Amino acid sequence: MTHHNASPADEAPRTGVWLIGARGSVATTTITGAAALAARLHPPTGMVTETAPFAHASLPPLDSLVFGGHDTASCPLPKRAEALAEAGVLPYGLPAALRAELTAADAAIRPGAPAAENAAAEDELIAKLAADIAEFTRAHQLARTVVVNVASTEPIPSDAANGPLPPSSLYAAAALRARCPYVNFTPSAGLHHPRLAETARTAGVPHAGRDGKTGQTLLRSVLAPMFAQRALAVRAWSGSNLLGGGDGAALADPAAAAAKNAGKARVLADNLGALPEGEVHIDDVPAMGDWKTAWDHIAFDGFLGARMILQTIWQGCDSALAAPLVLDLARLLARADELGRTGPVPGLGFYFKDPDNGPADLPAQWQALLELAARFAGPAR
Repeated sequence: MTHHNASPADEAPRTGVWLIGARGSVATTTITGAAALAARLHPPTGMVTETAPFAHASLPPLDSLVFGGHDTASCPLPKRAEALAEAGVLPYGLPAALRAELTAADAAIRPGAPAAENAAAEDELIAKLAADIAEFTRAHQLARTVVVNVASTEPIPSDAANGPLPPSSLYAAAALRARCPYVNFTPSAGLHHPRLAETARTAGVPHAGRDGKTGQTLLRSVLAPMFAQRALAVRAWSGSNLLGGGDGAALADPAAAAAKNAGKARVLADNLGALPEGEVHIDDVPAMGDWKTAWDHIAFDGFLGARMILQTIWQGCDSALAAPLVLDLARLLARADELGRTGPVPGLGFYFKDPDNGPADLPAQWQALLELAARFAGPAR
């Protein structure tokens, strides 16, 4: 990435961020946002790692990040960024101001992987994807590269134990083969595929996942513990999502929507002790583009059986909510790798609907994240 201003970060080791789905809305917003922050064109709104508790965590500076990735789409990043600016996701004029950075990142994007037909094809694909990541790390003289999956949601594999690895798991296996830290920001199988369990356990790299918590589920992880702590009986919790863009199209597939809803349900079950009645519906509304509206309808009982209702409406842009979290996670995983940590990184449940470990409620997850920041403070070993 081109640096606009000389800074101490110019002397720092550079860190790669390899995005799976690198030309999608979340990735484009992430890359554009990182360039805008490095050039000090915008403040780091929404980036937890830029707040005071992380000041001494020795995270990679934002202007030391170098972007690349895999994607099956061919539309160049500058053009994707212009489309997002026209949709109001990115500030008007920002893609033009950062055209050099977007062009440089686009040059580092490699063709993505189709599904493999058999074990031999799988291994060949994994080797090719891993070689792409290793070459990126070498070519840019990077200290390390963090792989982050921000691609569209896949259906849950129908025969996980014996069937072929889905694309998300091929990319995850490639990250491990390239000895790169890995983040699954999607509900897709990724490293959680049963055929990768042993590989993940012995890979010797840190990883985190899955399914970034950006909107409706973020709110659920605050509200559900409130009902539990106040001893209020939740009778039903229903939700509805209207969204467009690539996510809307992908989640129009009922199997993909089921994968997405599993994480939303887990937050309720973990916080309330049982899953209340009600479903979450996801509707594809192409006219909404990258914007999303989420409703929740919560029916609960109060003292002496008084029946009450809470309704919430969340309207937002998923890409703008997700991008700062992607940058946070890339920096945190890079630091974990620098310190020699391996396996699931504790303290990152704050970012995920379906976290690898730790508590389910947001306040406790925030405390766990602060504890991680404190452990990260100090020199690498």
